[in-house]
Amino acid sequence: MTKDRYIYPAVFDYALEGISVSFPDLPGAQTCGDNDEEALQMAKECLALHLYGMEQDGEDIPDASRAVDIVNEMNQTIALIEVWMPPFRDEMAEKAVKKTLTIPKWLNDVAEENNVNFSRILQDALKSYLDVKERKKG
Repeated sequence: MTKDRYIYPAVFDYALEGISVSFPDLPGAQTCGDNDEEALQMAKECLALHLYGMEQDGEDIPDASRAVDIVNEMNQTIALIEVWMPPFRDEMAEKAVKKTLTIPKWLNDVAEENNVNFSRILQDALKSYLDVKERKKG
């Protein structure tokens, strides 16, 4: 079951080279930063991307552990990381996808002479062909 808001504890591991961040409840969700601010921002992005991937793959998203139950070492601290998924999902849905296509050279030449924006024309043509006005959510 997907939710709009997730909060997970993250382990911030401090070393001379920077701060590595991991999420004990989400194996594979790891990132790093040079300082606290960067590590926190990277942790939020990592968490959102990891959870989005799990949602898209239909994986069960585990419940978050309580921060107090996570044992940390001397150079580590625990921080709760919160992500609000609706804007992240929207951003991912709007990401551009590169397509390779083939058109006759003469048509390409005429289009280039007329400064045609190929991406815009293809998007408009697809929307018209599919009879859609905007992105369907779901």
